[in-house]
Amino acid sequence: MATDTKINLNTEDMEKAGLHFGHAVSRLHPKMKPYVSGIKNNVHIIDLKKTAEEFERALKYIAKLTGEGKIILFVGTKPQMKQFAREAAEACNMPYVTERWLGGTFTNFETIVKRVQYFKDLEIKRAQGFFEKHTKKERLNIDKEIASLKVKFEGIRNMDKLPEAALILDMREDETAVREAKRKGVKVIGVADTNVDPNFADYPIFANDDAISSVKYILEKVKETILNSK
Repeated sequence: MATDTKINLNTEDMEKAGLHFGHAVSRLHPKMKPYVSGIKNNVHIIDLKKTAEEFERALKYIAKLTGEGKIILFVGTKPQMKQFAREAAEACNMPYVTERWLGGTFTNFETIVKRVQYFKDLEIKRAQGFFEKHTKKERLNIDKEIASLKVKFEGIRNMDKLPEAALILDMREDETAVREAKRKGVKVIGVADTNVDPNFADYPIFANDDAISSVKYILEKVKETILNSK
């Protein structure tokens, strides 16, 4: 059962992955003060014991959702994180957004679903040779449109209802996604670096959201939890 999923976290591995390095002291969000353990080279150091506690809570929630067959949307639009977010989501058979967040993805979901369906219909028609009778220029324009829609919608092509939760790898970068999730009752599992309000997340993960090693560690633990909970 999902609720029995074993969670393996230890602060030494987190430290090796650089989860503890926050931002410069001047950028501290006041609400992150309780989760900071010190300062090194003018950078705030995140208290990894507190990270481990909250991350475990988040992973148990993820395990519960997965065991119930619920959807978790992975959101990671920073250029250096896109590939890792997409790969983790695909490995878990979960939807993802790794390009710019489209306003209304949650709050105007019905319209988004229609656009996704239009994109899928175009792909099917092209595959069936429906556009062969068109001119070369027209076919080229259709190919361009499909390519553009693919960038926007490929990650959510099979998401036919709002997800139960969104894993947001940078709540500052994707603040619109956070706000839309709040409005629509989608739970936020969010990486909280020292420059963001951790209260934005229902399940905060106090960690560095810039270092690839940190985000990869988080994604690996999430992936492990999901795959072990199915």
